Amino acid sequence: MRTFMKLTGILLLVGAIVPSPSVFAEDTKLSSDQLERLLDRLETAEKRIQELEQQKQEKREEQIQTPPPAPALPPHLKDVGGGLDDSEQLLINNFAAGNEDLANRLSTLEEDWKKFSESEQEKKAKDASKVTTLKVFGRIHLDSWNFSDSTPGIAAFNNPPDPMDPENRFEFRRLRIGVSGDIKDNMLYKFEYDFGNPGNPAFKDVYMGWKDLPVFQTLLIGNQKRPLGMDHLNSSRYNTFMERPLVIEAFNEDARRLGICAYGVSEDETWNWRYGIFNLENIAGDGQYVGDAGQMSVNGRLAGTPWYDETSGGRGYLHLGIADMWANPDGDATGSGTDNNEARFRTRPEARTGSTRWLDTGRIAGATWFNTLGFEAMLNVGSFSVVSEYQVTNVGRGSSGSDLTFEGAYVQAAYFLTGEYQPIDRKSGTIARVKPLENFFLVNTCDGDTASGWGAWQVAARYSYLDLSNGNVTGGDERNWTLGLVWWWNSHARMQFNYIHAEIDDRGPIDGYTGGKSDIFGTRFMVDF
Repeated sequence: MRTFMKLTGILLLVGAIVPSPSVFAEDTKLSSDQLERLLDRLETAEKRIQELEQQKQEKREEQIQTPPPAPALPPHLKDVGGGLDDSEQLLINNFAAGNEDLANRLSTLEEDWKKFSESEQEKKAKDASKVTTLKVFGRIHLDSWNFSDSTPGIAAFNNPPDPMDPENRFEFRRLRIGVSGDIKDNMLYKFEYDFGNPGNPAFKDVYMGWKDLPVFQTLLIGNQKRPLGMDHLNSSRYNTFMERPLVIEAFNEDARRLGICAYGVSEDETWNWRYGIFNLENIAGDGQYVGDAGQMSVNGRLAGTPWYDETSGGRGYLHLGIADMWANPDGDATGSGTDNNEARFRTRPEARTGSTRWLDTGRIAGATWFNTLGFEAMLNVGSFSVVSEYQVTNVGRGSSGSDLTFEGAYVQAAYFLTGEYQPIDRKSGTIARVKPLENFFLVNTCDGDTASGWGAWQVAARYSYLDLSNGNVTGGDERNWTLGLVWWWNSHARMQFNYIHAEIDDRGPIDGYTGGKSDIFGTRFMVDF
């Protein structure tokens, strides 16, 4: 660059001194005096250029002041990778010199983070070396039920009978405590007990199994839910209504059975499945099955979310599912001991009425097989959701009588007034925990005022029906209309309120009654941990 400037200056000087082409045309030779004068002027111009460059360099050096020695910078500022120009180095030095306390804090913070990371790594390594892990969990559901207006037929169906209507009740619907964890290397376990009835506690999920398996993925052996009905597979911690629909309870009473079941999910979590073999008898109360009949069922369920809005974090989705159960009861209507014919379908009126079920087929004599087929669908768009299920059960009685058909369905809609939405667990095909945008609280502030939060509010409505009368079996048919209100205090605590209007017809006569109506009010306070 400097040479180019020199040449440019020379050419300019030559242009100023050397005559135009017309002059050269007259005299193309320079005298010795002219040549000397030209060389002198070139030397003078070169010296002037050097002086100007020297002045520029001195001015630049005056502007750059050498900063005082800077304290040691944190490691992440020492090595930035690649060289720094003068201005960048000056900026870093001035920052360090003028912010010595901040630099020391950064250095201390980095040391603390390093220690924390090392301790976390040590903890993870220690946990990984453990043979087993342990997690404690539980839930408390406190219910109140009021049967405000029931006809005499309802009183007859209830047990013990009441001349007016079923008795009001307060009860702990669920008092559960349990533990779960992993067993090295890829095993897991779960043990859960319910003390809702202190005089007769019952176990719920009790199983052991393996995860990360080829083909099966997860395989569990023990007491677990049979895959039939989305509402039954949903946890009671998350369900919108206090009790499950008529059809869900009738065809999969209490849901859990002793069996072996495999659980899988597709790589993109669009589809999930469960299939297994289960005992038909519910052994939660006595913990055993006694008998030679070997009453068993084969169950399977395929579900998925073919539409799931990833961009909104799952505020929009469509869930679809199909489930099937083939069972072989022994058909013995009398039975002995705990070996009872399990071809029996019954349910409460979507409310707690003690041990009695208002609809009941009784044990169906001669039933050697039955099949239950279920369809389920759920659509969630923002704060609004709608769910529906339909199930049909066919019972074969061989030479004892014609085949029977029972069916039922429900449809429910819910809406969050406060803007939340109902999440779904795509791995299991069940609803997940609602997280309020604002928790409920009411506290005094330092200035003598109060601060509060409303929590999450959800309103819901459900219609359900069940028909257990066919042929010479008159278990009755019922239609229920339910209104619900849910107040979420936080993600682990809430209050539920249900109003149910129930109508029953075609029930096998009890004290001469074949039908009745009832208005039922229910309230629940619940927490889980």
